[in-house]
Amino acid sequence: MGRFYNNFKTALLLSLLTALVLWIGSLFGTGGLYIALVMAAVMNFVSFFFSDKIAIMAMRAQEVGPEHELYGIVQGLVRRAELPMPRVYVAPHDAPNAFATGRSPTHAAVCATEGLLRMLSREEIAGVMAHELAHVKHRDILIQSVATTIGGAISMLGYVFMFGGGRSRDGEGVNPLAGLAVLILGPLAAGLIQAAVSRSREFDADRGGAEMLGSAMPLATALEKIHLASQRIPMDVNPAFNSLFIAEPRNTFERAMHLFATHPPLEQRLMKLIGRESTGTFERRAA
Repeated sequence: MGRFYNNFKTALLLSLLTALVLWIGSLFGTGGLYIALVMAAVMNFVSFFFSDKIAIMAMRAQEVGPEHELYGIVQGLVRRAELPMPRVYVAPHDAPNAFATGRSPTHAAVCATEGLLRMLSREEIAGVMAHELAHVKHRDILIQSVATTIGGAISMLGYVFMFGGGRSRDGEGVNPLAGLAVLILGPLAAGLIQAAVSRSREFDADRGGAEMLGSAMPLATALEKIHLASQRIPMDVNPAFNSLFIAEPRNTFERAMHLFATHPPLEQRLMKLIGRESTGTFERRAA
């Protein structure tokens, strides 16, 4: 029942994202609605088949092979979890972070930044990668990728109507301020919807990653280090991509309130992980 409810909620929220795109387009008359309709259809198609490539390109990541330490860590984890081997990438960013993307476990990719590989111990890197592989196992990666791509489409609509000379219902030119409002408020509304999709799944991935590794402590200490470092080292990526990462990046569009955060607070994540660790849950499952 829990899985059914989670899937139902996800389908509903993704439908709201698509509806938001169409509603924004309708504000600018029939022509705007047609543009939004085409964009929504294209974005859904692209996000299903090419979301992994988009995310990898946005991070300027390079694929690595068996000679790389990260590949070896991921390889050991997928054997334990009985998952197909994903493609493994490293992104040239100093901010420590990681993400998984793709449309299914057989079409998945995981990526870590150079900053994460430098900062964390091998066990902590394994904890982070176990978290990302838990997203793969739970099939969260398609959901996150679709939400991310549609969120990006809303920003694109703002640019189209602000600078492209859209037409309103009465046929007159659209006030650039209306396009600016879409540009600013649209992504905020999308952020609220993405947050509802993402937060509960982060707790599930934390638990699944700790079970995969057999201990919660490497992931807990990694999350704490990533969080502290992210306060000092920004990573300027489109906020629409925030939900993909293990920890929400700090960037120039940083949200002012937790309301728009795509991840639960660090303290809550650590309390859940350490609480389960103290019961011996993960050791018993790993035995």
